[in-house]
Amino acid sequence: RQEFAHPLWAGIPDESWFYFVHSFHAAPSETRHSAGTTEYGDRFTSAVARDNIFATQFHPEKSADLGLALYRNFLHWMP
Repeated sequence: RQEFAHPLWAGIPDESWFYFVHSFHAAPSETRHSAGTTEYGDRFTSAVARDNIFATQFHPEKSADLGLALYRNFLHWMP
């Protein structure tokens, strides 16, 4: 689930599925930096963004077309 608009989410439908390997996840001290959340048992942060930083817990390289879209958006991102 996309928590707020971000250039890296451009063209990626909200609530899209990405590939995860394990259950580790970030727990940002300020929820406003939580760019994406996942609900799998519990709801947890799966992407964080602040200024020129965007980090994901999931694996875009194993997420087929959605992962490629995220990488394409990253290449065109001008923070």
